[in-house]
Amino acid sequence: MDQAPSSPQDARSGLPSCYRHPDRETGIRCTRCERPICPDCMVDASVGFQCPDCARGTSGGREGRAATAATRPRTLAGGTVAADPRLVTKILIGICLAAFLAQKAAGAAFEERFFLLGQAYVPGLGSVQGVAEGQWYRLLTAMFLHGSYVHLLFNMLSLWWIGAPLEAALGRARYLTLFFVSGLAGSALTYLVAEPNQPSLGASGAIFGLFGATAVLMRRLNYDMRPVLALLAINLVITFYSGFNIAWQAHIGGLVAGVVVGYAMLHAPRERRALVQYGTSAVVLAVVIGMALVRTAQLT
Repeated sequence: MDQAPSSPQDARSGLPSCYRHPDRETGIRCTRCERPICPDCMVDASVGFQCPDCARGTSGGREGRAATAATRPRTLAGGTVAADPRLVTKILIGICLAAFLAQKAAGAAFEERFFLLGQAYVPGLGSVQGVAEGQWYRLLTAMFLHGSYVHLLFNMLSLWWIGAPLEAALGRARYLTLFFVSGLAGSALTYLVAEPNQPSLGASGAIFGLFGATAVLMRRLNYDMRPVLALLAINLVITFYSGFNIAWQAHIGGLVAGVVVGYAMLHAPRERRALVQYGTSAVVLAVVIGMALVRTAQLT
């Protein structure tokens, strides 16, 4: 079938018309070439839908030719499509499980060495070393420790349900960047705002970063955002109004970083996609370092 030379807009609704069926309006676009497609033309992809041309790997205008010029298919964010699109998520869950087993085997001394702690003063002993004394690794290691079986269970279920689709949409490198930048942002805000002698641990900052990026992804694909927004609202209510000892700073820091980095990953222009994506991540990391330096200066 011949392709329509353009996607005419309907004067009444403003919705574009399917590029193969000009008489049909649609709000769905191909996740690869971004041309509007109607339900009859939608082909299921790992994330969202593709047009028949992109699904077959045939050229269809400038976008289709650009897609077929690539040596390998690309994700929505420009990453390489992997044979196992959930491998990184599985590895992250495995690291968290291994760390939890190490906690149980080594006891409290293991947690005290690796959880997030700014600085503590123990009568008769003086200061206990934390991030303020140069142990910056705690900002990272705290992301893989958990305080209880319930804490671990909820974070790992969230990581699987939310992280796996995001990994498929972003690609491994971009997904891993999002995870660590969000987690470090959560740790840095906790270090900056919380009491310096208040220990903190858990992957919640990174998980909330994935929540934020998922909202951006849903909006990017024109999906119904109410389910993810409702789930996020419930988690925020639990964060601030539950009786649990939750570090809200990690949740908010991770969420903000996830939205910022996720938006850059999913909306970066194609001609300078990697520069915008990783440049934005570097800026967020610079803010993380800045927060840590400010807090260290206050405590030393």
